[in-house]
Amino acid sequence: MIPNPILKRLGFADDDRVAIIHTDDIGMCQATVSAFADLVDFGLISSGAVMVPCPWFPQVAAYCRQHPQVDLGVHLTLTSEHDDCRWGPISTRDPTSGLIDEEGYFYRQSEQVQERGNAAAVQLELEAQVARALTAGIDVTHVDTHMGTVAHPKFIPVYLQLAVQHGLPPMILRLDEAGWRKMGMDSETAAFAAQLVQQWEAQGLPLLDHLLALPLDQPADRVERAKKAFDSLPPGLTHFIIHPAQDTPELRAITPNWQGRVADYRALISEELRDYVRNSGVQVIGYRPLRELMRAKQ
Repeated sequence: MIPNPILKRLGFADDDRVAIIHTDDIGMCQATVSAFADLVDFGLISSGAVMVPCPWFPQVAAYCRQHPQVDLGVHLTLTSEHDDCRWGPISTRDPTSGLIDEEGYFYRQSEQVQERGNAAAVQLELEAQVARALTAGIDVTHVDTHMGTVAHPKFIPVYLQLAVQHGLPPMILRLDEAGWRKMGMDSETAAFAAQLVQQWEAQGLPLLDHLLALPLDQPADRVERAKKAFDSLPPGLTHFIIHPAQDTPELRAITPNWQGRVADYRALISEELRDYVRNSGVQVIGYRPLRELMRAKQ
């Protein structure tokens, strides 16, 4: 594909490597909130996203009211994957919505929601999550998706409508047809998605070139793994995902991949990694500049 036109609008060259260092799953537990606050102060991360239905959302909102400059989006949540700490929709308790499992929570897997979820119910739930974040005083900068659940033909139109309605950049990759097929789409859906990408970009919607994450099942040598990941960034705009959390009994009780989350926190608060990234040639930005560009086009 041609170089991302958003780069030039941001003042970068076509071959610049630009990254949003993004903290996922904020509010899942207390350890994610305190880790995010530390990392904001440290200055290497550039953005994050809150899980509105989760137990620690009120603390995230309180932190954002006290720190209005924080770049925070809504991590649109339609799944509840853990066994010992679960959450459900904030818009409905109706099982016919297709959002609620037999235990009364969100389904654990994205595929279950994509198969059973009613598109109208999903739209109401996503709208409710953004509305709650805004009402709580969060200056929402973007919308992305927990576990990639909205990345389905049934839900993407709802997701994009929400993003445009609020003037919030979505987490959407600017892939061509071949790229969408590599992501698992059939030929017909991939062709449709590629056509939509062209339309969205022509309308000035900021789109991403690449998506990269540090795998949670490889906690060892995290700083070195992160260095290699930054070295491998290609030209374009990359959404670089981390899942940092402090080491607490609550975190250990909730998720078996707690070590990877703690490793992310320790790596991203490392002066060694911060200095490395700052000298790497990677340009680090948040979502707020993309939001302002998007709103200027509306």
